[in-house]
Amino acid sequence: MKIVMMTDSYFPTRDGVVTSLTITKGALEAAGHEVVVAAPDPGESGRLPGVVYFPAAEFRSYPGYYLPLFRSNKMQVIGSLDADVIHIHGIALMAVKALLCARELGIPSVATFHTMVEDTMEYYSPIKMPRELAGRLVWTYLRNFLKRPDAIIAPTQSTADELLAKGARPREVRIIPTGIDTSRFRTGEDGTAIRGRHGLEGKNVLIHVGRISYEKDIGVIVDALAHLPEDTVLLMAGKGPAEESIRALAAEKGVGSRVFFAGFVPDGELVSYYAAADVAVSASRFETQGLSVLEAMAMGLPVVCTAHRAFADFVKDGENGFLFDGGGTECAAAVRRALASGEGIRRNARRTAESFSIEVSAAKHIDVYEFAIRSKMERKEARGRCRSSKRS
Repeated sequence: MKIVMMTDSYFPTRDGVVTSLTITKGALEAAGHEVVVAAPDPGESGRLPGVVYFPAAEFRSYPGYYLPLFRSNKMQVIGSLDADVIHIHGIALMAVKALLCARELGIPSVATFHTMVEDTMEYYSPIKMPRELAGRLVWTYLRNFLKRPDAIIAPTQSTADELLAKGARPREVRIIPTGIDTSRFRTGEDGTAIRGRHGLEGKNVLIHVGRISYEKDIGVIVDALAHLPEDTVLLMAGKGPAEESIRALAAEKGVGSRVFFAGFVPDGELVSYYAAADVAVSASRFETQGLSVLEAMAMGLPVVCTAHRAFADFVKDGENGFLFDGGGTECAAAVRRALASGEGIRRNARRTAESFSIEVSAAKHIDVYEFAIRSKMERKEARGRCRSSKRS
């Protein structure tokens, strides 16, 4: 099968959408399918071979992201690829262009719903407006968008439930978590070198992996650190627009010397960073997947997460991780439980992660692609029969 993945974000940008797309692309290719990526053009220095780039301008409100604002011949380029299906990653301008390509070229389309955009509007919208109004506008748009692809993929049941509760009425919804490569995230890895690099010897290390952005509520973790012993530190593996804000908050809370910023961590070092940690933590209420938490669980790390959205789907408090609902005080209490936890938590965490196999995810993607192809064909045949009956 030949799949064109059209995405709002791609390398050199690093975010959950890019991670999910890359994992899914690799799994599909390993299963013998062909995948072509189409993305906004980040400029010559950021281009990768084999990618179809749409002319774009940088999104000033969100550095590192690009908007395909310009007219081009890229629809013809997509048509020349002779794709079996278009897989849409995102809901912004590239997603709209993907829907137009699918409609004009007669190609079935599937969209993965990655991001609860409503939660990001107050930080990144170029037009400032009350949160409630922004939410209404976003969901008006999303309800219209989500009914157009032949199928919608939700990474978790809670995401699917939220879409339906907000009034979205997709033609088909499938629950397909992004798979993770548990053979890569091994429990026997050594994090000694990473601890030495950052001066973390003898410390209880909390790790946060991912983009440092406002909607991730990282400030809750910084606040929690102020309620924990001096030998407990936070290692931030990632970068993003909220970094200076987090540095300032850490200084204000008196824990500036206990927060370590590693910057962007290459994939080849990520496993060692997890191995250097004692607990993985996320305070985000925004996640539709929580891939970094699943990676940590695959490493056998105790995890501490908010009891919201994706995390509540696969983290069971006191069984394979620890959940909290509230602010820094509640987060700190969950961290204490995680630091005191035994081998059973680690074993159960690893077992949970193993259920998110990349092979199973790839097979489910092929199944939904085949459904989309059949569904589009059936609708086309039904329209043909309707026209024939009207003529007769």
